[in-house]
Amino acid sequence: MKLHHLRNATLVIETEQHVILVDPMLGKRKTIPPFTIFRYNPKRNPLVSLPKNSREILSKVTICLITHLHPDHIDKAGEVYLRRKSIPVVCSSKDEKELTKRGLKVVQTLNYWEPQPFLDGRIIGIPALHGYGFVAKLMGNVMGFYIELANEKSVYISSDTIFTNDVQKALIELKPDIATVACGTARLDIGQPLLMRMNDILKFTALAPGNVFANHLEALNHCPTKREDLKMALAENNLLSKTAIPADGTFVEY
Repeated sequence: MKLHHLRNATLVIETEQHVILVDPMLGKRKTIPPFTIFRYNPKRNPLVSLPKNSREILSKVTICLITHLHPDHIDKAGEVYLRRKSIPVVCSSKDEKELTKRGLKVVQTLNYWEPQPFLDGRIIGIPALHGYGFVAKLMGNVMGFYIELANEKSVYISSDTIFTNDVQKALIELKPDIATVACGTARLDIGQPLLMRMNDILKFTALAPGNVFANHLEALNHCPTKREDLKMALAENNLLSKTAIPADGTFVEY
């Protein structure tokens, strides 16, 4: 199994049988307005271009998972790509209506904690809480995914979330071989962070039974955490050896 990191939270899980796209933000650099104006430099998003090899990787995609509807997870270019290629989409039952309205081909919807058949294995929708305090209400619903495929390592896409009892339950009870974690510590101009603070990233990584794949870094103007910051914190806590922090356009083989 290869996990290709394209940019931000956009990744591709490639096995011999299946190529699964997660959260396609595929637009050009600076096509989305800044997410914060005052707290951080109001640069337009994404801050970086898609890597040159992304077209080749995307040409193999057979199905797409969408965790939530924020533009850094499904943007206009992502929608156009999914429509043009008629890529089947799997999402939360709460997002089905909106994604169908946008012309996407939703073939399967999930409710939290209800296992369903998926490809040659199964999938479970995992609750995600997008922020600390009141800001999570503003962010709306998010769904992580736990995926098991035949003869492959299991993967937990935790998505945009803080550390919660549901996240803990997914790590302890489902025991994913690979767990992805959004590490940018995003913040709006008001409220607390929208993603895990560093102490919660460390807790997540320590609790993960297998490998950890860190993403949601250095692509958006409201995400201050750098790859080097994360690497340093993980190294200080003896957690770096189990964690991949891929550069855009690279992959990790498991």
